[in-house]
Amino acid sequence: MSKLTAALLSPQNVFRRVDESADENFYNFTRFVAHIDERAIETVTELYREFFPPNVAILDLMSSWISHLPNDVAYGRVAGLGMNAEELAANPRLTETIMQNLNADSHLPFAAGEFDGAAICVSVQYLIKPMTVFGEIARVLKTDAPLVVTFSNRCFPMKAVYAWNALGDEGHVELVSEYFAQTEKFGEIEVRRHLPLNSDPLFGVIARKK
Repeated sequence: MSKLTAALLSPQNVFRRVDESADENFYNFTRFVAHIDERAIETVTELYREFFPPNVAILDLMSSWISHLPNDVAYGRVAGLGMNAEELAANPRLTETIMQNLNADSHLPFAAGEFDGAAICVSVQYLIKPMTVFGEIARVLKTDAPLVVTFSNRCFPMKAVYAWNALGDEGHVELVSEYFAQTEKFGEIEVRRHLPLNSDPLFGVIARKK
């Protein structure tokens, strides 16, 4: 058992934050900004193009005003779950929106096997119960459906969990991979790294529901 795995199994401190005030207070402030640069966004979009075929049902978790889905691909359903109503309402790709704080309520309001794919983009670092959330995502995914988790080296450090702030890029890759592994509901874990010069790094950790 690695030190990281052992820490995740005894998470008294690793999932605490510097700012433990109500998440709603932080996310009520509307932010129509991109949290990664254009080249990193393009990498996210190409991952979605690869893993999310046309006409399927997608769950966009911790969503905002833009989902980075490819503009030339039509999806049958895109459910966006987030914490800012104004941002969600501005997202043109969402067919439905759900206001929910996954740190307060990790249960997803969907039936088992509703979705053909799910995405978490540059937000996984804010989950204080990540294994529970990943388990819920597995529940609402169809068998063999992918969960695509993307992240960079940028975040709101006051709201990121201690484990995230303590690790570097490769540590983040290992951490998210452990989230998948600890649920025991996903298959082989695939890692993608996009490390261009003069642009934000972008990492993808992807696995399919067993």
